[in-house]
Amino acid sequence: MIKYRHVLWVLLLTMLSGVAVAQNNTNSPYTRYGYGQLADPGSGNSKAMGGVAYGLRDKYQVNFANPASYTAVDSLTFIFDGGISLQNTNFSNGTTKLNAKNSSFDYITMQFRAAKWAGISLGLLPYANVGYNIAEYRENPDSESASNTVQYTGDGGLHQLYLGAGFKLWKNFSIGFNASYLWGSVSRTRQLTFPYDSQMFSAVVNSNVDIKSYKLDFGAQYTQPIGKKHALTLGVVFSPGHNLNNKAYEIRQTGTESDYVTHRTDIETDFGIPTTWGGGLAYVYDNRLTVAADVMMQNWQDVSYMGEKDVFCKRGKVSLGAELTPNPMGRSYFSRMQYRVGAYYSKPYYKIAGERAANEFGVSAGVGLPIWASLWRNRSVLSISAQYVRTKGTMATFLDEHTLRLCIGITFNEHWFFKRKVD
Repeated sequence: MIKYRHVLWVLLLTMLSGVAVAQNNTNSPYTRYGYGQLADPGSGNSKAMGGVAYGLRDKYQVNFANPASYTAVDSLTFIFDGGISLQNTNFSNGTTKLNAKNSSFDYITMQFRAAKWAGISLGLLPYANVGYNIAEYRENPDSESASNTVQYTGDGGLHQLYLGAGFKLWKNFSIGFNASYLWGSVSRTRQLTFPYDSQMFSAVVNSNVDIKSYKLDFGAQYTQPIGKKHALTLGVVFSPGHNLNNKAYEIRQTGTESDYVTHRTDIETDFGIPTTWGGGLAYVYDNRLTVAADVMMQNWQDVSYMGEKDVFCKRGKVSLGAELTPNPMGRSYFSRMQYRVGAYYSKPYYKIAGERAANEFGVSAGVGLPIWASLWRNRSVLSISAQYVRTKGTMATFLDEHTLRLCIGITFNEHWFFKRKVD
């Protein structure tokens, strides 16, 4: 019965992830640029802790942000982990205010031990999301019929299906890698119309890019015990940048409302992803308190996009987070709960008119709730967290965004790999 229940949960998570991949997960006008809104890797506990992950080692959680952590998995455990987010965003440019609500797929992963010195993980993650709909009305004071509207729309995104492994080289030192299949498509449309004269010459330009490529991530972790109750873990990650296999084309429709001409052009050009460096330090006290900090940098300024470089800015992020479990083995339910808090500051890669477009900061808090039905025999957890994120335009004409996000993750963590004894 237990195995059937696990299979049903896995199928449910898989179906939810499939539906979410097909959704438009953002309404941010900033996603008009580049690959859109980039997804930060992190499971339910990480999201509640400001996104810290590189130094975290937990045998009951999947930490796909640093594949060296896979060696921490318990020898009897098979972990299923999935998460979604619900968000509400307010947009403002000083004169106009808008609101949008979205749901998004965050991750679905699984992990198990392959040997005493090796752990395996695989999963489906988002890489970037595009979603916007902007209209600009251009009034002609001399002729109303010459007034026009330009509408910009975009949707799509990139996703990654990864298989990873971690290897323990000696007692306190592990390395690991993730090999991902990176794929997706992004469609953008510019439409010029004349609302007061249907016979005026108008145009629709639709540009599309399809990506099918790979992505590699490498990680290492070293843990230094300090006495019986204290430990420090240093984690580092590296992902090499490279050009992506792509198919790009543009479709132009020009003419009047009753007489359109369509022309398609295939585009031979370069798209790339950047080199990523990251490092983190985590302090653990008595398996009750964890305090961690991360730093990440991505060299987006060196990336080719539509055959051009210096289209983006260097991206950086600093994160701080903490988790407290008052008494992991206590009888009180509240003492077994995991209380989490975190914050981060980031410089996104968007560039507009040669200038960095925005800065971003966020705060988060959440809890990990042990699942009642299995409270005493495993560590299955429901993770719930709330995030507030502010994206601040660097110029007065750039957009400000205020986002409230609810993240929900569920980790099924039960003993599968053991032999039952019958007297």
